[in-house]
Amino acid sequence: MKSNKEIGQIGEDAAVLFLEQLGYTILERNWRFSRAEIDIIAKDHDILVFVEVKTRSYNYYGEPEDFINERKEQLLSDAASQYMNLIKYDWEIRFDIISILILKNQELQIKHFKDAWF
Repeated sequence: MKSNKEIGQIGEDAAVLFLEQLGYTILERNWRFSRAEIDIIAKDHDILVFVEVKTRSYNYYGEPEDFINERKEQLLSDAASQYMNLIKYDWEIRFDIISILILKNQELQIKHFKDAWF
């Protein structure tokens, strides 16, 4: 049985590959500010995209994306603001969620929610 950290790493690696296949440019992984961590920061053409990846090995209690609450959204938004200040970016942004469910046969079910909040 894999640990939560291992499951999370599998999901983040899969999310990066998924986004790259869609043509996104990955700028940062696991970027931290204060108590928040942005899993992936990428560019989708001219849009700066902040991506939260949620990976679960089961969905008994809900889908992975259901575990992102308003507090988490606020932490990520604050971190995104700091990142934008750091790189002096003031153009269009978006917050996405990538939800990954690891199925019993180890296949990954990936769902991409563009513009998930704001």
